[in-house]
This record gives sequence, structure tokens and C-alpha cells, in this order.
Amino acid sequence: MQEDGYTEFKSSFSDKVVESLVAFANANGGKVLIGVDDKGDPVRGFSIGAESLQNWVNEVKNKTSPSIIPDVEIVNIGGADVGELSVREFPIKPVSFKGRYFKRIKNSNHLLSINEISELHLKAINASWDSYVNPKYSMDDISLDKVQDFIDKCNRGRSIVIEDDAVTALNKFELIEAGGGILNACFLLFSRRDVFAATIELGRFSDPISIKDGLTLRSDLFSEVEEVLGFIRKHINKEYIITGNPQREERWQYPMQSLREIVINMIVHRNYTSPDASLIKIYNERIEFWNPGKLPEGISIDQLVNGNYISRIRNVKVASTFKEAQLIERYGSGIKRIQQGFTIYGLKPPFFEEFQGGFRVTVYSNSEEMTNSELGEKLGEKLGEKLGEKLSKTQQLIIEAMRENSKISQTELARMFGVSDTAVQNNTKYLQENGFILRVGPAKGGHWEVL
Repeated sequence: MQEDGYTEFKSSFSDKVVESLVAFANANGGKVLIGVDDKGDPVRGFSIGAESLQNWVNEVKNKTSPSIIPDVEIVNIGGADVGELSVREFPIKPVSFKGRYFKRIKNSNHLLSINEISELHLKAINASWDSYVNPKYSMDDISLDKVQDFIDKCNRGRSIVIEDDAVTALNKFELIEAGGGILNACFLLFSRRDVFAATIELGRFSDPISIKDGLTLRSDLFSEVEEVLGFIRKHINKEYIITGNPQREERWQYPMQSLREIVINMIVHRNYTSPDASLIKIYNERIEFWNPGKLPEGISIDQLVNGNYISRIRNVKVASTFKEAQLIERYGSGIKRIQQGFTIYGLKPPFFEEFQGGFRVTVYSNSEEMTNSELGEKLGEKLGEKLGEKLSKTQQLIIEAMRENSKISQTELARMFGVSDTAVQNNTKYLQENGFILRVGPAKGGHWEVL
């Protein structure tokens, strides 16, 4: 027997026992064995008095808030009687001990930070920070023009459109309360002034310590998406490809649609209660995206990369508003599209990691990029060598994307490869006329078949 995420050993009853019980109550429950040394062996000379168990329970109850009452019993270990105090996961979190909050992580107690306390409480009541009314804000802080832009995004391409005015729409999407209260999410999304909680620092670096250009953003969340991507485009390379078509094609250093997904994920899933700014660092051969806020508890990096997880939203209102604006297709699918974009582009996959209290994504560009011949070989395995020889690089990429997603639109293809809509239309037309692909069904609601 050894200490772990559910078991703690103590040689005698003390405040450390109460601390451990609080940590267990704030996690998944657990037990403390009293009268046991660090190796799990009974302590010589330890005994349990007639009133010991009740006194222990009373002390735990009086020193915790909200009060927890552990289950107690005497158990036999190695021929000796020891005390066992156990608690279940407490439904109302967090529980404190003398004004301090602990949580059990593996075999030790972890003192919670203010942000962790806040997140644990919101999780316990099944709420998110952005869903709360902030008394500091009023309708004077909200730009109704920005709300109308949001409505226009929602209506784009839809047969049933929103015809409400801006204020009515905010009510329907539950971003303001009937009495005029402004939710945190509403201010983040539609503020008419700087949003300091949404600060993003961007820099173009020639090396880790030499910055060539920088920008600080404190805009509303929708504006930040385009402003970040604009700064990135300013500082990455673009090549022109001659294909024989009337217009030359443009190809960015990175798949822009994948970068868009990364930026949207940053903005939607950021911990806005943290005082830290989001950071984006552009180097010659890579871009680093860092965001305050780790992955949700219970989701590992491996699960994230492999898609083996259930999406848990930190900012429920922000995420649902981005989804209504058609900037998010479905929850939990963004990572797969990011990886797919880099694979199709012929680049190594992005690297995901938890770093310094937050989450970082690093993407790599042409220094790690496959040569045209290597990309041709990769696609040739899937499409056939003959196909790889006949088609341009962009045409091969289009076909591979259609094999991965038969309902992908030409606009999505243009964003994915960083080329113009016209370039995609010309290449798609060529592929159809020469029997490589077939359009089945109407422009809306149909799909592609790779022949």
C-alpha cells in the first residue's frame, strides 16, 4: 500500500490531516489513514482513545468551510488498529481549511491559486465566468454597430435569418439580462472601448531576444481574430505559383485556414480571469501562440492531438456566439482541422504543450517543409504516381482536401491554402473537365467525389 491520489498516511492526527481531507473533497474524494508511517506500516505505540474518533470529526467540521464531515472507522493494518477518515468529492466547491484551498494532485496536496479557486467554483455550479453579469458595464459600453455586424455574420448563407434589432438580439442570445445587466461575454464581444482583459501581445522576432515589430491588441474578440491574422500576414512570406492558368496563384508560408483556427481557439478558450496577456511570437521558421489557461482537467495533450476527448468549454457564451457567427463549425473539431491543414500543406504538424501556466501551440514553416518532390511522393501514395505527375501542387492539394472532406467549399479551400477564390475556381474547373473530380448535387448541400 502506498500514497496516491486517493490515499494519504499520517502518523497522528493534526491540521495536516484536515488539509488532506479538504484536498480530497476538492478533487475526487479519498481517505487519510492515521497511525501509519510514510511506508504504509503501523506506527509503533500509536493507540486510538475512546473519544478520538468523535473529536477528530468535530475538529474537521469546525476547521473547514463549507463544513465537511468525514466517515470514520477503525481498520486493521499489519495487526494494528489505525484510524481511517474518508470523504467523497464535495458537491459545492471549493472547500477551504483556515481560509486556504487545496486540491489533491497525484500523491500531494496542491495549494490553489485565485484563478484555480474561481474555475473550480464555476465548474461546481456548472457555469462559466463569461456568463456572469458585471456591474461595471452598461449598455453605454456596448457598440450596437458591432452587434449588427454579428447579426450579419449569422445571416450569411442562411435561409432563415435574424431580423431583430441589435438590443433584441442581445436579449435572445442571453448576453444581457432583462434589467439591463451586461454579461462579461457581451463586453468581450461588443465593447466600444479597449478590452484590457483581452490583451494580445504580438511580435516579429529575428531571434529569441531581438524584436523587429510589435503590436498590442485590446479590441473586441471578433475584431481581434482579423487583426491578429493581419499582423501575421504582414510578417510571413508569400510565393506566387505559375500554373498556366490566366492568373498566378498565391501561396502563404503557412496554411492560413489552420492559423485562423488556432487564433479562434486562443480567443474562445482563453482564461479571461488571468492578468496575463496572450502572446504571439513570429520567427523566421516558426510561430508560437501562447494563451493563459491550461487544458480542462481530465484532458491530456495526447487525447487532444488524437481527438479522443469530449470538448469542455471554458467560456460558454463566447463559444456559442462564435458558433452562431459561423466562425466555429462544431465544438472539439478545430484541432483536427488544424492538423489536416498542415499535413495537406506539406508541413510538419503543430506542437501542442502546456507551458508556464498556459497552453502553447508552435507551428513550423518552410525550414521544415517538404520539397515539391517529397510532397509529390506523399500524395502519390494516396492518389497514384500518374496523378501526381499530371497535376500541379495546388491541384494535388485540392484533391487531397476533397478526399478528407467531401463537403469542403471552394472558399474553405482558398483559406486553407492561402490562395485566391479565383485560383481555386480555375483549378477546380480544370480537375472537373479532365475527369479527376465530380460534383454531386447542388452547390449548396452537394459534395465532391474524387475519381
